[in-house]
Order: sequence, then C-alpha cells, then structure tokens
Amino acid sequence: MSTDRPSDEHPDQHDDGPRDTVAQDAAPAARPARRLPALLLVAAAVFALDLGSKALVVAKMTPGEPISIIGDVVRLSVVRNPGAAFSMATGMTWLLTLVAAAVVVGVIRIGRSLRSVGWAIGLGLVLGGAVGNLVDRLFRAPGPLQGHVVDFIAVTKWWPVFNVADSSIVCGAILLVALTLFGFEPDGTRARQHDEAGSAAGDKA
Repeated sequence: MSTDRPSDEHPDQHDDGPRDTVAQDAAPAARPARRLPALLLVAAAVFALDLGSKALVVAKMTPGEPISIIGDVVRLSVVRNPGAAFSMATGMTWLLTLVAAAVVVGVIRIGRSLRSVGWAIGLGLVLGGAVGNLVDRLFRAPGPLQGHVVDFIAVTKWWPVFNVADSSIVCGAILLVALTLFGFEPDGTRARQHDEAGSAAGDKA
C-alpha cells in the first residue's frame, strides 16, 4: 500500500500577500488633474473686470476731475499711462508691450502642465492683468505698441494711480512667491513630499 498522502496545497498555489504589497508600493500615486482651465477662467474674469472698468471710467469721467470715494484716501482719477504698472518706465512703452506679450505666452506654456490650484490662481491673476494692459497698448492711442494704459484708482496722494490689471498682477505675483516659500510646487506636490519620497526610496534600496 502506498503511504503517500495527498498534499494539502497544490504546487501552483502560493501566498499572494507579499506580491500584492509590492504591487501596491510600485503603483504610482494618482496625480492631480491639470489646472489650465482654472487658470484661463481666472484670467478671463480679471480681463473682463479690467476691460469693463476702463470702458466705464473713460465713458463717464473727465481727466483732471477726480471723484472722491473716501476723502483723499481713495479716489477715482483717470490718467493715461505710457509706462508700466504704477507709472514706472514711462519712456519704454514699446518694450513693455513686447514684455507683456512674452509674459502671456510664457504663462500659457507653463499652464499646460500645471496641476496646482494655487499656482493656477496666481498665474491666472498675472495672465489676466498682463492681457488687460496689453490690449491697451495695442489698441489705444497713440497707436499700436505705443498705446497708453488707462489708470484710474488713486490711493492716497503719494501712491501712483493704477488699475485692476496692475493690482491683479501684483496680487498674483505675491501669491506665487508665497507658494514657492511654503514649498508648493506647480505639479501639485510639496517640496517636503519630494524629500520624503526620496528618503523612502533610499531606505527600500
């Protein structure tokens, strides 16, 4: 008589637990969605607000006749600015036009791979403001590449007159600097996460 007993386990049966764990570790983490639509939406909102406010003050106000909002602290005063934001570089209108066009192209290129909501908002603010002032330089007097930007917001007597586009560019730039300082990357991750991922890979190796 044969004393061999049937094995409890078939040769092709094995424990999949460790393999499943390795597969889960190797699976890439889900990446955030691309944020170009959010960037363009913010930019469009800023551009519409800037264009509409400029059209309104040009149609309703007379240069040299300011309207007081809060005494002498906040006023509406229409001026034509040939320079950059806050009336800087007034003799370089054509160069500022080219710089603004380059900023628009650069922001859109970055936005195509953007995955951070914060960066989308910041770049959207910059893009909307840049397009708003660029339109002025292209289509307002005295001519293409030489157009004067419409400024109308006056805060105190010592601060240069500015517009919605100027304030949007400054706010967007401040937000981008803050995101960078706190380690938020354009791809939706944080610098600390990159460091921890690198340390974990080193430990496994």
